[in-house]
Amino acid sequence: MLTKQKSQKTYPTIAEVFQELKRMSDIGLPIAVMSIVGSLKNITLVMCMGRLGSLELAGGALAIGFTNITGYSLLSGLAMGMEPLCSQAFGSRNLSLLTHTLHRTIFMLLLFAFPICLLWLNLEYFMLCLHQNLDITRVASLYCHFAVPDLVANSFLHPIRIYLRSKGTTWPLMWCTLLAILLHFPIIIFFTFKLHLGVPGIAISSFLTNFNTLFFLLIYMFYTRTHEEYSLSVPLIIYFPLSHNLTSNAISTLVKEWGMLIKFSMQSCVAVCLEWWWYEYMTILAGYLYNPRVALATAGIVVQTTSLMYTLPAALSASVSTRVGNELGAGEPERANLSSVVAIGIALLSSTFGLLLTTIGRDRWTRVFTSDSEVLELCMVVLPIIGLCELANCPQTTSCGILRGSARPGIGAAINFCSFYLVGAPVAIVLAFVWKLGMVGLCYGLMAAQIACVVSILVVVYNTDWENESLKASTLVGNKSSSCDALFAHAEQIVKCEEGVVFLEESSKK
Repeated sequence: MLTKQKSQKTYPTIAEVFQELKRMSDIGLPIAVMSIVGSLKNITLVMCMGRLGSLELAGGALAIGFTNITGYSLLSGLAMGMEPLCSQAFGSRNLSLLTHTLHRTIFMLLLFAFPICLLWLNLEYFMLCLHQNLDITRVASLYCHFAVPDLVANSFLHPIRIYLRSKGTTWPLMWCTLLAILLHFPIIIFFTFKLHLGVPGIAISSFLTNFNTLFFLLIYMFYTRTHEEYSLSVPLIIYFPLSHNLTSNAISTLVKEWGMLIKFSMQSCVAVCLEWWWYEYMTILAGYLYNPRVALATAGIVVQTTSLMYTLPAALSASVSTRVGNELGAGEPERANLSSVVAIGIALLSSTFGLLLTTIGRDRWTRVFTSDSEVLELCMVVLPIIGLCELANCPQTTSCGILRGSARPGIGAAINFCSFYLVGAPVAIVLAFVWKLGMVGLCYGLMAAQIACVVSILVVVYNTDWENESLKASTLVGNKSSSCDALFAHAEQIVKCEEGVVFLEESSKK
């Protein structure tokens, strides 16, 4: 009866819309600020590369593209797999599943970081096999060697950020990031120019800033943890060998929870990487154009521009993912629907910001990065096209957050693949290399991909059955004991041996 009564309510009131706007702004505003200052960090990296010279700028652009493709996109995408579990678990007040998902995700990312590290250390070999310019490749390889520690920092940072965001705790995230970024500027100047380390100094300053952010967040979490969070804070990742009295039901529950996390992580990773890789794929293709130095330098500026413009849709995407997940976990499908509608409305309005930046302010914006006349001339042509892409990118990115919050990242992955690789990639290759439009053709390919993507994903969101999604959420993360609670039911205390191995002392041995 209650479900039928709720389903009769079709339109939200003005008060409910403003209430949702307030809730979303409480989550999204700190994320937007954090994303902007994070983009300022990346822009600072590119600016320093440009001040070192055009060769360093081109090599740095190639290195940033390679690390994004092979490392940062993978870790970011895998971490997003915990979003539906954490947001819905917090909505249903299943704090046990929320905390254990954090532990497992960190463990999983650290495992993936090892092969990525090996790949980064061998960048020069792979780029030369792809016939990239030798001088540019050597600069890029040098950057990657010194960026390896950043993999460890990101393996902790991504899960912790999502964990706190799922609980609506975004203001501490912002303040910790702001503090680290304030320290970043003197650090990068010191290592790059005072010590004359050049490109290695830029890479070192980048991972030091991320470790500073991680350090500040860990301090915050330590001093603000509740008693319940303290009881769940033992980072036990694999629980199988702890007791021989484990029930088959407990083990099957554990396997199920790991299976859900791995499934969502792989789907989210594919969805994120397919889109992220396209931007870097465009950078690599730029290296095969007539003048690779100018094309790669322009591509680097384009990537940094899109990164800055991405801050608003990324904040909206994260906010709506949290709001939709929390409401579905709490059994409130109407509120989840309202969150999605409000977020898409904001996205449509804010998409004009990117267009204004890349048309009215393109000249001054480009001069922030370089004074090279050839690069400036090419940027004047391609940046307005990138601004038009933003009109589709903002609602598309926001809608991806809706799919993550409702535990449907696989749909987003399929849409991204079809849009970027079956539509965008062929258009870009034909226009750039067959019709000889060069960098302009690559940007038109991006526009075609964004249009196909936003149309497809908005159709999916429009046809969502929110009542059914709420039922699925109750099955996924219903407020019940997790596998770890079942495992610990056989023990009364945790004991640490001298080697630091955590095991259970069974009550039967007392």
